[in-house]
Amino acid sequence: MPKRSSPAARNDLLRAASRLNKLGINQGTSGNVSLRAGDGFLITPSALRYDDMQPADLVMLAPDGTPQGRRRPSSEWRIHRDIYAAQPDVQAIVHAHPPQATALACLRREIPAFHYMIAVAGGDSIRCAPYALYGTQQLSDGALTALEGRTACLLANHGILVLGADLDAALDLAVEVEALATQYLGALQVGEPALLSAEEMAAVLESFSEYRLLS
Repeated sequence: MPKRSSPAARNDLLRAASRLNKLGINQGTSGNVSLRAGDGFLITPSALRYDDMQPADLVMLAPDGTPQGRRRPSSEWRIHRDIYAAQPDVQAIVHAHPPQATALACLRREIPAFHYMIAVAGGDSIRCAPYALYGTQQLSDGALTALEGRTACLLANHGILVLGADLDAALDLAVEVEALATQYLGALQVGEPALLSAEEMAAVLESFSEYRLLS
């Protein structure tokens, strides 16, 4: 079993989870948030309203997914487990069902390079992972593929998945993905938007890299 998470880590995760609905990127008890803790991770529980959660309700999972706590972990714990195993730099993960990004996911459309800020997710598109039943290994496998070289993806007929170096970064990225989805859907109401070329996006990505080194 992983070491027990600190009270501070539990409080940080609880605050992040409570912000999901307030930020307009989630509704009800859907979605989940996790934070790497020691050699395992801490995740929100299944089917409990965020406003009703207490620090003790958060579930600690070992690297293999074995839970420790009084509640069942989110049904999407496999995705979190597999991402943490595959990407050591990732410290926090947010899964949510924001309205506009989820609408695109239901169309099974990626978000292409219609705007340079697409680069915020690490590439020239925000991919859409194929549909799979929630909570399954198949869903996790598809998400990992969609996230190759990226820090965000859509999940077909489901929602979004974003990664961060900390909880604030993951939440900020979730908000940005929803904003981009809203802009893209708005542009589609008029027609197919002009897309930036591979060369143009490469220049943006290089600029973003330099900015992050300086920030």
